[in-house]
Amino acid sequence: MHELPQQLVNGLLLGSMYGLVAIGYTMVYGIVQLINFAHGEIFMTGGFGALTVWLMLPGGTTMWIALPLMIIGAVIVATLIAVGAERFAYRPLRNAPRLAPLITAIGLSIALQQAVWAWYPGAESSLIFPEIPGGPFHLGSVTIQTGDVFLLIAAPISMAFLGFFVKKTRTGRGMQATAQDPDTAKLMGINTDRIITTAFALGAVFAAIGAVAYGLKYGEVQFKMGFLLGLKAFTAAVLGGIGNIYGAMVGGLVLGLAETLTTVYVADIPGFEQLGGQSWGNTWAFVLLILVLLFRPQGLLGQRVADRV
Repeated sequence: MHELPQQLVNGLLLGSMYGLVAIGYTMVYGIVQLINFAHGEIFMTGGFGALTVWLMLPGGTTMWIALPLMIIGAVIVATLIAVGAERFAYRPLRNAPRLAPLITAIGLSIALQQAVWAWYPGAESSLIFPEIPGGPFHLGSVTIQTGDVFLLIAAPISMAFLGFFVKKTRTGRGMQATAQDPDTAKLMGINTDRIITTAFALGAVFAAIGAVAYGLKYGEVQFKMGFLLGLKAFTAAVLGGIGNIYGAMVGGLVLGLAETLTTVYVADIPGFEQLGGQSWGNTWAFVLLILVLLFRPQGLLGQRVADRV
């Protein structure tokens, strides 16, 4: 049990990354009732956008100069793809049966993954992501790797910004109105198309930040990295109460803690020795989702129509 503080920190860091990506799922669902299964690949393209910026910089550029530029590159790539997907893939199907945009999202996910695999040089294997120099840092018995420092800073800042944006800005209030009743919002003069596009764009921004955090944490990016992480982020959104932006982050933290703690401690339970270890971490994450859906299908923070965003 002396490892518990370290595992709790590991779980919170992993959960923060899940939460950043889950925000995109929950914002889009809260407004247009669409599960954007291509969001994991938007996360992935953000990682490749950041890597591209790094490769284009002159040799010898320090990471402290490169990192802000990489974040900007990740955000631009992810946002352009997300906005393009909304405009050309999802908007024409907005009044179609709900199954049509869902199948479109799955198709777009596969298309983006294969496009990066086919056209990005070297993408058929893992590509090395640059590291932040220095570290690791020790706080008592807890060790924080240098790559996790970015996530430790970015996650709370992102959530604070999102809370301010949704509650205090005109566009944020328009998002709340559109989520509650899009038809009435349109009659009141709100440009619902612009609001929906903004939701896709904001979700992509947070996914891009999560992608940079992923690259710094694991030291690599892959063309298929968005698939499993996207599923886990969707799981986090459902755990927290899909449609609730704060629930997405809470769900991510719960999922990260559950995955980390079960990976380490389940094997210590008599009769469960074979069910521990990293290979079972993904399984226990989805077992948690099933349990929540069985006993609290609305998610941990519930879901009221008035609080969708």
